[in-house]
Amino acid sequence: MTIRTKLLASVIALGALTVTAQAETLRLGTEGAYPPFNYVTPEGKVAGFDIDIGLELCKRIGAECEVVAQDWDGIIPGLLAKKYDFIIASMFITAERKEQVAFTAPYYMAAMTHVVPQDSEITEFTNETMKDKVVGAQAGTTQADYAVAMYPDADVRLYPTQDEASLDMASGRLDVMVGDMLPLLDFVEKTEDGKCCKIAGAPITDPAFVGEGVGIALRKEDDDLRTRLNAALEEIRADGTYQAINDKYFSIDIYTMK
Repeated sequence: MTIRTKLLASVIALGALTVTAQAETLRLGTEGAYPPFNYVTPEGKVAGFDIDIGLELCKRIGAECEVVAQDWDGIIPGLLAKKYDFIIASMFITAERKEQVAFTAPYYMAAMTHVVPQDSEITEFTNETMKDKVVGAQAGTTQADYAVAMYPDADVRLYPTQDEASLDMASGRLDVMVGDMLPLLDFVEKTEDGKCCKIAGAPITDPAFVGEGVGIALRKEDDDLRTRLNAALEEIRADGTYQAINDKYFSIDIYTMK
């Protein structure tokens, strides 16, 4: 091989390394209407616990991620249509959803709860106590499934977003709201509208509704990406990064709910 040929080969190899070294680009799908997990700031930026975790996982797998906001009722169809590469939007891992998508290991545990007005005397939640009550939940969620299944004699009203359900709760148009415990704790403890209300009853932990925890959803064929995200999740749990993000938003470790 001549010197000229060797130099040419070296240039080609260097170019190949440069291409290889370029960061992978992925799109992260989320809702943007589920504080403190995902929400839109006054500046128009999508932020929250889900986003912080998602972007950190992207960093660990060497990817540059663009955040894509999508209404909840179209979030799985958007993934299947390749509008984004994975969903990190506080989605419960359930058997029904597993028929459509694959999930990573849970990145936090989950429970649901009820919210009632401050002066409400309701402490137990059965179909009998909910009869003729107006019960709100976000459409297309396991919370909505729970309300419809458990309170068939109630007036169950479903909303496009949790924020809209919470607004009707604060405005006195609902007797009870069913939702994910952590966002509703945030609502009653940290927001002006939430002063109307309180958490009531025991946490709802029925696996039929809360599933196996909260996971990142991917297309079933993207098994390699799922494996890499799982490894990255283990890494951020082990080195304290997960806990640091957790502590920005919550007073308990939501990975274990302790």
